[in-house]
Amino acid sequence: MRSNRRTVTMAALLAGALALSSTSLAQTTPPQGNAAPTADNAVLLTVFFKHDQSRPLNELNAQLEKQGFYKAFPPPGVEVVSWYVMMGIGQVITLRLPASRLREVNRIIEDTAWGSYRTEFYPTYDYKAVGMAQHDKATAN
Repeated sequence: MRSNRRTVTMAALLAGALALSSTSLAQTTPPQGNAAPTADNAVLLTVFFKHDQSRPLNELNAQLEKQGFYKAFPPPGVEVVSWYVMMGIGQVITLRLPASRLREVNRIIEDTAWGSYRTEFYPTYDYKAVGMAQHDKATAN
């Protein structure tokens, strides 16, 4: 009897370990790189590209070209929401992308923009529908 209980216990422990390992594998497997942003997975990413003002613009642009910035950025499937020049600062770009591609975008910027720009990142999410609903509710009374 004791042997059966030990066998059942071992089998239960083994089954639990297998279940945990398959769950953790599923959670750590990176999503596909071609995922499209949807309402439930999209983030907005505002990136400040601050010019290195100690160097002339033509030198900065030559470095960007040499590093392949405009060839790599933005990557396919990442939506450019806005792209502005902020005088005295540099460029401010807002992207919409699946959260699973955040690392990819970061690496492209690190590999191709650093040296010409100092960067700041501001990940956000779309709150417009919620904010407008709250406004409509407040003004309806």
